[in-house]
Amino acid sequence: MSPPLRYLALGDSYTIGEGVAPEDRWPHQLAARLRAEGVPLQDPTTVAVTGWTTDELAAGLDDAEVADPARGAEGRVAGRYDLVSLLIGVNDQYRGRDPEAYRPAFRALLARAVAFAGGDPARVLVLSIPDWGVTPFAEGRDRARIAREIDAFNEVNREETNAGGARYVDVAPLSRTQGALVVDDGLHPDGAAYAAWVEAALPEARAALAGDRST
Repeated sequence: MSPPLRYLALGDSYTIGEGVAPEDRWPHQLAARLRAEGVPLQDPTTVAVTGWTTDELAAGLDDAEVADPARGAEGRVAGRYDLVSLLIGVNDQYRGRDPEAYRPAFRALLARAVAFAGGDPARVLVLSIPDWGVTPFAEGRDRARIAREIDAFNEVNREETNAGGARYVDVAPLSRTQGALVVDDGLHPDGAAYAAWVEAALPEARAALAGDRST
């Protein structure tokens, strides 16, 4: 029997699955789909909070890497992970930050993700920022401007992902077809929307983990 594989999911509200049950979060759905295919992938260890920007995720990782006796050893984010996912930046955009200011912050987080993946960027899966401008929450806002800004941020994270040798999954076009697939807040995706993201991410996730499959 193959040993269980470890998965670390880094991000913000999209990774923590604001408004959905834990099993409906896209990283949990991804792990479940891979297990169904025979990949012994554990449910993810998650470092993500609704509203986090790049700098807040970095600070959250700093905290998570420090031993916390109240949480026990299992509360630490430590060691090597077989798969690491990173989806971060929507709150940088929402707060009006410049995409070029986002670049070094994203680059640093990507480097940390690679380090958690044992130094292997091929085990890191980056998802693009979805377009929240299509959701009911964005009613009355400049949806075209939101789309342009999301595209600019995604151009940055795509470039940095490619330069770093990690894997990239672009869910932004898909998200633009899912404006009605939201939870009660009218903003965050529901489980069905996340399931479609998982379908898009599966090929890259399979490839990332192929080296750990028993033959």
